[in-house]
Amino acid sequence: MTEFRPGGFQMIPPVIKNLVIANVLVFIAQQVFANNPYFDFNNTFALHDVHSVYFRPYQLVTYLFMHGGVDHIFFNMFALWMFGSILENVWGGKRFLIFYMLCGLGSALFHLVVLYNEMAPVMNTLHLLPLDQQQDLLYSPNFRVNEATIGASGAVFGCLAAFGYLFPNSLIYLYFFVPIKAKWFVLAYAAMELFLGVRNSAGDSVAHWAHLGGALVGLILVIYWNKTNKRNFY
Repeated sequence: MTEFRPGGFQMIPPVIKNLVIANVLVFIAQQVFANNPYFDFNNTFALHDVHSVYFRPYQLVTYLFMHGGVDHIFFNMFALWMFGSILENVWGGKRFLIFYMLCGLGSALFHLVVLYNEMAPVMNTLHLLPLDQQQDLLYSPNFRVNEATIGASGAVFGCLAAFGYLFPNSLIYLYFFVPIKAKWFVLAYAAMELFLGVRNSAGDSVAHWAHLGGALVGLILVIYWNKTNKRNFY
């Protein structure tokens, strides 16, 4: 049985390194432009619902490099390094980068489909209001449709799903001490995300469906790529 613990890495593959650097640089830019009255960094690059006046197609990519705080970017980058480094070492940089970006795109699309359905009643109510009130709400940061989604979590969940598929019996050490097989860790995490996504509690700002979308795309990709080499498990 293979044991997997973060401290075992001696080097960072180049794509992982560049992704981490890019995320850190964008996070710094977020802080620089946080209170800029002439340029709203968040509304420009974060992912918005398609009903929002701030939605732009390129946000399906740019949202991946934005984060909501130091803890958010730290844990995403740590998980990217923890699981993505092995995948890049197995696949090579080009395939891993393609995989990562496709998981991020899949996560965004999955999230937008869920948002579209959730926001349909909100838009129906909006259209019943006078036109001047509609215009005020459409550009209001407090309008639910204008809430933004950011973070690399969807793509990272794709890496987690691929790791669990390729290395099902590898041991992940929770909190560096508690061992659990990768397959059970992935299944438990996915079940928790599904439960929280279905429950959809008020005040929950985590995009659970985006996480599940990234994981699903990652699983489909790794199954397809590995279909001619079904014995390649660890």
